[in-house]
Amino acid sequence: MDLTQLEMFNAVAESGSITAAAKQVHRVPSNLTTRIQKLEEELGVTLFIRENQRLRLSPAGHSFLSYSQRITGLVEEARRVVAGDEPEGLFALGSLESTAAVRLPPLLAQFKQRYARIQFNLVTGPSGTMIDAVLDGALSAAFVDGPLLHPQLDGVPVFDEQMMIVAPADHAPITRAREVDGEQVYAFRANCSYRRHFESWFHDDGARPGRIHEMESYHGMLACVIAGAGLALMPRAMLESMPASDRVSAWPMPDRWERLTTWLIWRRGALTPTLDAFTALLTEMKSQRL
Repeated sequence: MDLTQLEMFNAVAESGSITAAAKQVHRVPSNLTTRIQKLEEELGVTLFIRENQRLRLSPAGHSFLSYSQRITGLVEEARRVVAGDEPEGLFALGSLESTAAVRLPPLLAQFKQRYARIQFNLVTGPSGTMIDAVLDGALSAAFVDGPLLHPQLDGVPVFDEQMMIVAPADHAPITRAREVDGEQVYAFRANCSYRRHFESWFHDDGARPGRIHEMESYHGMLACVIAGAGLALMPRAMLESMPASDRVSAWPMPDRWERLTTWLIWRRGALTPTLDAFTALLTEMKSQRL
């Protein structure tokens, strides 16, 4: 069974005539007759009741028609989605949690308003997980921490983040890693780029973090810091978006550690109309902020 057979079957079912259906699908009648007979043999049922020069669907044919029409309809929709000019269909997007919480709500709202036929599937996680999902084809694109180094990926820088060291409210000012040598840290899993950045800052100054507690959210990290249990690292925009941010002290990371750039990435050669429209809106909204 193949798509051509299904299209021929649908045409015969709708017209009730091999001759009329042959004109519709631009084939000779004998070809349709052969392909329909082969389809019946494959299914092991009679799809048409043959009466003189007319064909009408058998009970099995009626049942099969609904499936055949759905299959060909989905194939046509898929063709429009991947090749059409108007963005539509499913858009699987990955993101860092902080980006999803602070940066994306107005962007996604604007994109959905502009392209109502888009269906979003938003997944959050650390950069390493998002990169793997893009490479595997599970995500159309993802927001991750840069720089972009993988040879199979393309992307654009989109957000500049100021990274803040978050400490209990009564903590002394933090200007270098040796001042907090051995203090406990709250961070995401090991494949989180922000966690690697924080650890590198310690090691570059000849210091080491104490025990690293793996958390699932920034709100959990902040609660632990408020309780006086250790330090965390997060973007300023994320910290300021949380109601309890006034209950901690925070200092920008010094010098070259202070800024990180968030990139939107996708597989090289996989720039679909939907993704193209999404990047265009990103550029438009970024220029409006300048």
